Amino acid sequence: MPQTILVFLDPAHPAGRLADSRQPQLFATDLGATRGDGIFESLLALDGRPRKVQAHLDRLASSAELLELELPAAAAWLAAIQTGLAEFAQPEAIVKLLVTRGVEDAGQPTAWVQVAALPESSKALREKGLDVLLLDRGYDSGLAERAPWLLLGAKTLSYAVNMAALRYAHQHDADDVIFTSADGRVLEGPTSSVLIAHRDGAVKRLITTQLDSGILPGTTQGALFAAAKDAGWELGYGPLVPADLFDADAVWLVSSIRLLAPVNRIDGTEINHDAELTAELNALLATIR
Repeated sequence: MPQTILVFLDPAHPAGRLADSRQPQLFATDLGATRGDGIFESLLALDGRPRKVQAHLDRLASSAELLELELPAAAAWLAAIQTGLAEFAQPEAIVKLLVTRGVEDAGQPTAWVQVAALPESSKALREKGLDVLLLDRGYDSGLAERAPWLLLGAKTLSYAVNMAALRYAHQHDADDVIFTSADGRVLEGPTSSVLIAHRDGAVKRLITTQLDSGILPGTTQGALFAAAKDAGWELGYGPLVPADLFDADAVWLVSSIRLLAPVNRIDGTEINHDAELTAELNALLATIR
């Protein structure tokens, strides 16, 4: 298994500066380490080509704007990504783009690309599906609009709550989580968007949660919606409540790395699933670059 590849964005190295992932690389005083003050993106690369790279760069820029964080130019990111993928030289990889506010009081962001292998567990869950728990996220669906300083629409490095939710799910014999709001709305997974489908004869409708409810806009959800619209699906954006998950003809969690994973059970209760719809959406995902 190849090691993790690190490529730091450095003006002195236009293609990025390769660094040894087995050696310390980040200052202990970097605000990303001490305060989680930074942002990131994760995307999938196939055969050396990153998928939806512009969508991820756009969302990185959106997160940076919310944090008032200076970003390197898009061209520098693209060059570092290609350097990392060439060094990794495997057909499938996870590419992470990371930027922190940098060393305290230095005024210079720290930015790097990380390329690593895709976990086998992610591939397996695409096939077998997920058992999920509904967990209260602890805020109502209008909080993002009232309190923009909480950064609910940014993909920040502060993922401790999301990881704690996943550990809680694993401790309770589940694979993943769907967060709900204090006012009873369906939100998102810790690392994914929620999709549901309804089939009425020849009419197929794909629905996701409201994008203004404090969730992170999903790049894969957005690309899949565009492809589904072209294929004749009807589209909808919530609001969704837990009962909608149980009433749907199929439910999925979708993300850039795991792609489309069907939900089999919610809180231990088996829900509807539709292998034909899953296959159709997977075929649409395969067309996205």
